[in-house]
Amino acid sequence: MAASVWTGYLTFGLISMPVRLFSGARGTRVSFHMLHRTDNARVKQQLYCPVDEQVIERKDIVKGYEFRKGEYVVIEPEEIKKIEPKTAKAMEILEFVKQEEIDPVFFESSYYLAPDEAAKKPYALLVKAMKDTGFVGVAKLAMHNREYTAFLRPYEKGLMLHTMYYKDEVREAPDFGTDHATLKDGEVKVAHQLIEALAAKWDPEKYYDTFEENLKKLIKAHMEGKEVIAIDKPRPAAAPTDLMAALKQSLAQMEGKKKGPQRVEAAQRESEIEVKGKQKSVSGRKKPPKRAA
Repeated sequence: MAASVWTGYLTFGLISMPVRLFSGARGTRVSFHMLHRTDNARVKQQLYCPVDEQVIERKDIVKGYEFRKGEYVVIEPEEIKKIEPKTAKAMEILEFVKQEEIDPVFFESSYYLAPDEAAKKPYALLVKAMKDTGFVGVAKLAMHNREYTAFLRPYEKGLMLHTMYYKDEVREAPDFGTDHATLKDGEVKVAHQLIEALAAKWDPEKYYDTFEENLKKLIKAHMEGKEVIAIDKPRPAAAPTDLMAALKQSLAQMEGKKKGPQRVEAAQRESEIEVKGKQKSVSGRKKPPKRAA
């Protein structure tokens, strides 16, 4: 397993156990370097001080909070270390709640919570008790210069920890949504049937990032001197004037169509680019011009 992002103690009543946090999910994507267009040389970013009119080293950087235009309070790393709350090393389960009570809008990041060797029995006890009762634990912990509210839930043979946004960080949208009062019973009934026709068992492995795959194909095409065919973008769809007719037509189209996994695969394949043809030259790195002696 990768290096831990937090080490400390998890407390549950009078039971304390040493634990570690490991990143549970991380986005992967094709990364690009910044190049000078004229010669494809990789450029460098520098820290520049406009007052001294010179490039400075990272070791000469301090953090400052602007309390008035152009005026700053300078905070040193040692000072931040001093004000770390107790949760920087000790995470206490403050209460247990039902998971369905926590709206996913509060979810931020996911981590594996693993016990040290000496803590395996109390850890296993907590996992089983939470599975049996259907509760998840709510705790607080501090890491990366921030204190989080988090919830712990049983996952496979152990516990997952999810950091959460605070209530004041979740944006309110008072005009979000619409009134359901204008819907007709018949429309709702056919909508239920359409949902049932599209119902499937969740399988994350059948989904992938077609944009990422297209980027990889584009890069490979450049390296092989080939070209890619642009994807036809869908035209903007107008709202149906006859909702019931549109629902019935959608339901009729579902008959005999591919089942869940095949339907997902076909939809994703439609967003993939085609590679064909030959280009006259392969784009690559241009050699920087030689400097005069």
